[in-house]
Amino acid sequence: MRRKEREVTDQKKLLEIIEACHCCRVGFACEGQVYIVPVNFGYVCEDGKYTLYFHGAGEGRKMELVRENPVAGFEMDTGYELKTAASACGYSAYFQSITGQGRVSIVNDMEEKRKGLCAVMKHETGKADWEFQEKMLDVVRVWKLEVSGLTGKEHVK
Repeated sequence: MRRKEREVTDQKKLLEIIEACHCCRVGFACEGQVYIVPVNFGYVCEDGKYTLYFHGAGEGRKMELVRENPVAGFEMDTGYELKTAASACGYSAYFQSITGQGRVSIVNDMEEKRKGLCAVMKHETGKADWEFQEKMLDVVRVWKLEVSGLTGKEHVK
C-alpha cells in the first residue's frame, strides 16, 4: 500500500469497518471483462479467517459466474465525506474501506446455509437468532467468499 499511514491492520478495527459497511461489491472475471455486483452480506470471522456470505436467486449471471470461476475480488466502504480546500489539488476524501479477494462457492449444506443466512440477518438487523423454514432453504441460494487476503484503509478527520 502506497499510503502506509492509512493502512488498517488491527483486527478489531477491521471488524469495526466491516460492521459499518452494508454493501459489498463483488467482482468476477468474465471473458476478459469484469462484472461487479453490489450485494448485501453477512460475515463470520473465525480464528482470524473471514468468510463473507451472500444470498439470492439460484439463476442469473452472478450465479453463473460463481459456478464458472471460483476466484473473486470484493470491496466495501463507509464514512465517505468530501474534504474541501481552497484549491482543486487540496481536495480529498475521508473514508474507511476494505478490499480483498478469495474463493467463491455455492453453499449446499443446510446447516451452513442456515449459518450464512443468520450471518446476513445479524449483520443487517443486529438480531442473530433466526429460524428458516425448510421450504425457503430449498429455494434460496447461499454463496460464500472465503477470504484469502484483505486490506483495510482509512482516511479520517
